[in-house]
Amino acid sequence: MWQIGLVTRNDLDIDTLVGEWLTLKEAAAPLGVSPNRIKTLIRENRMMGVVRHGELCIPAAFIDGDDLVKGLPGTLVLLSDAGFSTEEALRWLFTEDASLPGRPIEAMRENRGTEVRRRAQSLAL
Repeated sequence: MWQIGLVTRNDLDIDTLVGEWLTLKEAAAPLGVSPNRIKTLIRENRMMGVVRHGELCIPAAFIDGDDLVKGLPGTLVLLSDAGFSTEEALRWLFTEDASLPGRPIEAMRENRGTEVRRRAQSLAL
């Protein structure tokens, strides 16, 4: 059973915050990797997955074209180092932050990841 980087219960709040989810196969296709590579990224805390309806899925917002969102792996490592669980990290990434403005994941997708990583790093202090 996968342990690191996973939420293993169906959490309606997380579903509502995240919105669209991709199966491992769906996430692997645009990245040009195998679903097993996605599992490895999850184990390495470079991506986060959630078991939904019995299948491991990742937030669609983590994929930008044919790559991961720029800065996502480093941000996830920072959040993990700050002691965030997968659920807490997903909540942080997908919750509005008026000072950004917007959600951290949106800021990262808009190439404003430096500020997001600064905030994530400050959480560890």
